[in-house]
Amino acid sequence: MRNEGPDTAYSAATGLSRRGVVANAVLAAAGLLGLGTSRATAAPLPSATAPSAGRSGTAARGLSAFAAVAASEADAVTVPAGFTADVLAPWGQAVRASGPRWRADGSNTAAEQAVQVGSHHHGVQFFPLAEGAAGSRRGLLVISHEATDPDLLGGEADKAIAAQGLTVLEVRESGGTWKAVDSAYNRRITGDSPVRFSGPVAVEGRSRGVLACSGQGVTPWGTCLATEENFNAFFGTEDPGWRRREKHVRYGLSADGFGRPGHRADPRFDLAAAGSRPEDFGWIVELDPRDPSSVPVKRTALGRFMHGSATVTEAAGRLVVYSTDAEDGEYLYKYVSADEWRILRARGESPLDHGTLYAARISPGGVGQWLPLRYGYGPLTRDKGWRDQADVLVRARLAADALGATPLARPERVAVSPLDGDVYLALAGGTGGSPCTGEVARNAGATEACARGADPHGRIIRWREERSEGEKQREGGAPAPSFSWAEFLSGGDPDLSADGAFASPKGLWFAADGTLWISTGVSGHALNGPDPAHQAAGNNALLAVDPTTRRVRRFLTAPRGAEVTGVAGTPDGQTLFVNIQHPGERTARWGVPDAGNPRAVSSWPGHGAGGRPRSATVAVHLPKS
Repeated sequence: MRNEGPDTAYSAATGLSRRGVVANAVLAAAGLLGLGTSRATAAPLPSATAPSAGRSGTAARGLSAFAAVAASEADAVTVPAGFTADVLAPWGQAVRASGPRWRADGSNTAAEQAVQVGSHHHGVQFFPLAEGAAGSRRGLLVISHEATDPDLLGGEADKAIAAQGLTVLEVRESGGTWKAVDSAYNRRITGDSPVRFSGPVAVEGRSRGVLACSGQGVTPWGTCLATEENFNAFFGTEDPGWRRREKHVRYGLSADGFGRPGHRADPRFDLAAAGSRPEDFGWIVELDPRDPSSVPVKRTALGRFMHGSATVTEAAGRLVVYSTDAEDGEYLYKYVSADEWRILRARGESPLDHGTLYAARISPGGVGQWLPLRYGYGPLTRDKGWRDQADVLVRARLAADALGATPLARPERVAVSPLDGDVYLALAGGTGGSPCTGEVARNAGATEACARGADPHGRIIRWREERSEGEKQREGGAPAPSFSWAEFLSGGDPDLSADGAFASPKGLWFAADGTLWISTGVSGHALNGPDPAHQAAGNNALLAVDPTTRRVRRFLTAPRGAEVTGVAGTPDGQTLFVNIQHPGERTARWGVPDAGNPRAVSSWPGHGAGGRPRSATVAVHLPKS
């Protein structure tokens, strides 16, 4: 089978190699289904260099002291006693005061949606607009929009495209309440907005659109990194003569577009059309929220896949970006700049354009290795079907296959501790990389394979980067290609208290005091039971964890059908911004909404007689005394 490369609009060409490694075969043969030691056997990690100061973590002086809330099945956001949750930026709210009003019947047009807050809120970041204490009362929220629900959205494919991308909103705290305000900073980035490409992959002609945005990160120079995840859902075709090739199969591209094909609205998304551009999507996008005239930049050196995370830190002065391919059986990645980021910027070069992308190979014995996705390395050569570095990055999934990276059980968000530099990864659960636990893990031995099995509840692992003296000399001080890891927490663990039971961890975020915040995303088919672990966890939630004691406490619960996704905070640690995604989504427990009954599962946040549920950001804080 020919290993097709990208379309001719890209500076890469078709190749001849097959997918080098099939995920399930690797797992079964190599025993890498289990990223885990049991909690009883997890050893302390060695020391590591902490990330640089001045990152986006926030002190949690007021937030870390709370009485845990109980698991809930209520159609509401619940927070601890004494805290307030202000609803900000619900889907459909106009981003400017002069914009179109939200129509509760879902009849807003695509043009109106393009200047209203998008749908399915995911990643979020807060960018202060003032120095000192005032910077914790006024700032910009950048909100990612991951998907749409056709039954609730109303309208056709063009409206779904307009509901994608990013929203930038100014928010202020006044009189003890947070509100979005009209501002010159406010804007939308949609699936039709102009973008530009930078890095090894060159794109001919003009490009537009940011789709399926998921996790976010913040660069040391103050820009936002937003990830494109399930962009494949928007592509499709009605041409009966179209045939899937390997480049389509590996990226989940199909004729039906998973029920949301955009090709009916725009030929860019028609897989059979000459101008089809699936390679325009699946990147990490850089945006300057403080410059309303700036054009988003797709940073191609960071690779093309279904990005679930873009977590920024630094090591030895070099920029490091951890990312994940957020599908079952996919990989963990790390990007390292070619030189210290300050030196690159002083030369007028972006640290996001010059560096190396790595994929992780992880063994059950607690050791990991970073494999460079670099043209000419290992099998990534011309005689194996790879044309150049651009080709490797456009087909990053296939390159990681060829190198033998480790498939994982839905790798989602990455977080780096501001105290000790430990790196944490949320595995939401699945069958693509099931962890070894219990008696198997205790008895198998450090180097023996673990038995295969599903991981329905997910888990969190952590690791620490390691460097030998030889590696330091050989790589000129660059971060090392190896790490040591251990399991941190397991979803559905019966040893968790009732106040800390959780399943399907997806989001991770650190406050500056070292508190780890976990947001969960149990899917609708499993939410609220009948599995005992899902019953114990209740609705999806936001939980706080002390990494030293591993004590877990539930801080917030979501409405019915919703996931808790992005989390960010103010510099003074007094406010958390928390995204509530797709309340009212179909669930086995509560039913199936449709155009005739959009409120079958949830009516949050309006709870009125009309309307429909709406994704939104909530600002959770202690009222001013």
